[in-house]
Amino acid sequence: MKRQDFRFLQRLRVRWCEVDMQKIVFNAHYLMYLDTALADYWRAMLMPYEAAMQQFGGDLYVKKSTLEYHASARYDDALEIGLKCSRLGNSSMVFTAAVFRGEEVLVTGELVYVFADVQTQTSRPIPAALRDWLQAFEAGDQMVTLRCGDWKELGTDASRIRTEVFVQEQRIPQEMEWDAADATATHAVAYNRLGQAVATGRLLVHAPGVGRIGRMAASRVLRGAGLGSAVLRALMSAALDRGDSQVVLHAQRSAESFYARLGFAVQGAPFEEAGIAHIEMCAATERFG
Repeated sequence: MKRQDFRFLQRLRVRWCEVDMQKIVFNAHYLMYLDTALADYWRAMLMPYEAAMQQFGGDLYVKKSTLEYHASARYDDALEIGLKCSRLGNSSMVFTAAVFRGEEVLVTGELVYVFADVQTQTSRPIPAALRDWLQAFEAGDQMVTLRCGDWKELGTDASRIRTEVFVQEQRIPQEMEWDAADATATHAVAYNRLGQAVATGRLLVHAPGVGRIGRMAASRVLRGAGLGSAVLRALMSAALDRGDSQVVLHAQRSAESFYARLGFAVQGAPFEEAGIAHIEMCAATERFG
């Protein structure tokens, strides 16, 4: 089994609490590694697990876990956990797993899950939408669909995400979140393969030839899956299409490095907005052409 056999690989570093006196990882921790990796597998699929399973009308339950040990991981090793959905039955699904240290295979395994009714825990057929989603992910298909439009078209979905992130999570007062600019802005909303809105942002006119991006938000359980960069690129492309040569934005300081990686540069001094530290950043739209 090789790393290239897996589309999904999760990286981690062995912590002190996971090893014995010889600095070798306790055997039981490998199951924890696989379980943690599976949570990130759903995130990579852009599946908000709880909400998706509610929509599917069931949940997944572990039927069997098997591991085969080939070599030991040690304290501070950098590991990669590979997972792939290798078989789909009527109600069961099998994940093949491997733990790598570089190219060396340390552990291989198999996880068997059954889709079942939550109340009775009796098995039921895997929903067609979930089956298709898993197969598409393993085939390398696109997991996100981006739509750009006005508030009338996308406002319901955009407002739900912004309420979840800004009002509920960050506790920004509602009266500060909503403004008249929504009516004239270009909005972008990202959707997963189940049609659930999972991220949003908006583009305003800042000055002649200069756009302003704001209200960037992604569902908490899916952060780190590339949604923010997908929405940002869609808005930058929209700015370029309308003739803007530059775009500015007010980045929360916690997100400064995210925007910097995408080519935005800091301009000016830090400031507070809605009680949260921000910094103004800018980028040329030609970078996104």
